Amino acid sequence: MRYVDAFLIPIPKKNLKAYKKMAQLGGKLWKKYGALEYMECVGDDLASKWSATFPKTIKVKPDEIVIVSFIVFKSRKHRDAVNAKVMKDPSMSEGAMKDKPMPFDMKRMAYGGFESMVDM
Repeated sequence: MRYVDAFLIPIPKKNLKAYKKMAQLGGKLWKKYGALEYMECVGDDLASKWSATFPKTIKVKPDEIVIVSFIVFKSRKHRDAVNAKVMKDPSMSEGAMKDKPMPFDMKRMAYGGFESMVDM
């Protein structure tokens, strides 16, 4: 079964353009080293009467939006190998991402690796 890294990120609205640029570079990098899919999604319909909401879960401020991202791999072993290659890529330390401030507070980001249970 495939393996998914998932992220839930509150981002200041004013930083969305910078985040999108960073995400596009990240997507190219992860795909270059073998990720099967890379997706960044901007919250749109986040109200719910029957469950906890993403904004409430990560304590989104009025000037922030919610991003959900997914990177899909063949397996956890494949994820670990791809991530190791990404971290060694020169662009992570020398290229377009070097010396760029993160466009969000990493301490408020939620992350986890997930083994797929149903994959159709």
